[in-house]
Amino acid sequence: MIFFLVCGVAALLVTGLILLPLLRDSAGTEEPPEVALYRSQLEELDRDVDRGVIDADEAARARTEIARRLLAADRAERRASGSAPAWLTRAAAVVTGLAVVAVAGGLYWRLGAVDGTGPYADIPRAARIAASEEMRAARPGQLALEEASAGASLAAEDAPDDYMEMVERLREIVPGRPDDLEGWQLLARHEAALGNYPAARAAQERVIAIRGDEARLPDRERLLDLMVAATAGVVSPEAEELASRILVLDEDNLAARYYIGLLYAQTDRPDVAFRLWRAMIAEGPPENAHVRLARGQIEEAAFRAGEDYTLPPLDSRGPTEEQIAAAEDMDPEARAAMIENMVAGLETRLANEGGSAEDWARLISAKVVLGETDQARAILGEARQRFATRPEDLGTVEAAAERSGLE
Repeated sequence: MIFFLVCGVAALLVTGLILLPLLRDSAGTEEPPEVALYRSQLEELDRDVDRGVIDADEAARARTEIARRLLAADRAERRASGSAPAWLTRAAAVVTGLAVVAVAGGLYWRLGAVDGTGPYADIPRAARIAASEEMRAARPGQLALEEASAGASLAAEDAPDDYMEMVERLREIVPGRPDDLEGWQLLARHEAALGNYPAARAAQERVIAIRGDEARLPDRERLLDLMVAATAGVVSPEAEELASRILVLDEDNLAARYYIGLLYAQTDRPDVAFRLWRAMIAEGPPENAHVRLARGQIEEAAFRAGEDYTLPPLDSRGPTEEQIAAAEDMDPEARAAMIENMVAGLETRLANEGGSAEDWARLISAKVVLGETDQARAILGEARQRFATRPEDLGTVEAAAERSGLE
């Protein structure tokens, strides 16, 4: 109801501004500038006579000339701006006001959401979330999406003949060797290189099946990449399930987080995609392929989600190991000033938002270079707690501490 009241008041104000010139009394308007000038000259002439600056005869001649010009200017102005009958002016004002209100109301009735329908109907948040869930549930499966999005892979004539002969031999031999791990790996790699992603996806699935419980996380990430590539970028229910399983094994996995975000972006939940990708960009190394993909799409997701977001530059993640090593040869004061400037933003971000193991390692190394060894040890202790359950990340932090000479 408040919305309609605001719109009504705004429409009345706009209509009033349009009608004001029509309803203004022309008799009360200011006189034209030329007429006002001549009147001012007559008044000045009278003051000159009173002060004795000009004699009476000369003043009379000047007054006659000015009066003649004044009358001529007044007649010209009246002819130029003649007034219309009052009833006609009021009628025009009424017609104009009704036209403005009618056109505005008609457009809103046609395009707005008076009764919750229309091309731009208002959709409550709960309804949008429910519609997104229905969209996710109604997605076709992996195979159906692959059939619908089947595109031309690299044609045989676009690849060297000897390379295509090798691939054809793999296609003939490998399916007859169901347990040949190296053969299936080669087939998956070369099918992907040819752009034949459905075949590459099937081969990678066989690689994981052969390895069984010993399948590595990179194997699953590669399968996830191939599944989405095979569907031309659509995250299928099977790809979503695989991403969820990867997150159970590694809650910070960048590939899985990116594709879950992509799924939400594709099902009208840009707010969720934005939150997932924003954390990825803040925590993940910028050279990571999935971080780069998130960087390429997060601004659109932020816009659709109504978020005010500016993509941070790639060089705002604090000093690298190379920068820290280069600073060793600088003048001590210049070195300290440079590293302090680079460290400040990184330290603030890690304290407020967290970050990757590489970021923590950079901060530890930088603190040692600055001579803030106690702070470096405290940060090392915090990083050890943070990455205690992730041996690979913990090893990155420990390696940085060892290089810096921390116990």
